Amino acid sequence: MLTIRLQRIGKTKKPTYRFVVSEKTRDPQAKSVEILGHYDPIRNPKVLEIKKDRVLYWIGNGAQLSNTVHNLLVKEGVIEGKKQKAIRISDKRRAKLDTKKSEAEAAQKAAKEAAEAKKAEEAAAKVAAAEAEKKAAEEAAAAPQEEAPAEVPVEEVKEETSESAPEAKDDAPAESASEEEKKETA
Repeated sequence: MLTIRLQRIGKTKKPTYRFVVSEKTRDPQAKSVEILGHYDPIRNPKVLEIKKDRVLYWIGNGAQLSNTVHNLLVKEGVIEGKKQKAIRISDKRRAKLDTKKSEAEAAQKAAKEAAEAKKAEEAAAKVAAAEAEKKAAEEAAAAPQEEAPAEVPVEEVKEETSESAPEAKDDAPAESASEEEKKETA
């Protein structure tokens, strides 16, 4: 079975690829049936040159496409369809990702519960503040009734000040008493 796939060429850390038609069971670096183009992902903009008519010819003759080649051809508009998943995750890596995902979900759940607890505390504090305010208003309403008798002694204070005035007169008449004595002796 023939497949169209990428064959890596180029220098270390500067890869370029060839689109090749080769036997699926053969090594990608082995001799290929035909070179259909090349791809340079490092350049900006990326370079993708393909012999479209030859690609369609090989697809018509039953050649399969690798996932990456399929996605590149869909992007270029050579073929139509949806992109395919081009990566494979090992079972060991999948287990690690699942563990991280479950830990993240647990952390989100804990954060959500903490937020709900905080909201509940704030609501309880608001209710307590409203009750305290209501009690203070009730006490304030009851307090003027108790204070009303306290205002009555203010009148008594006025009476006391009028009574204290005669005492002051008693002190003053002591001086005037000497005047009265003078009148009596006269």
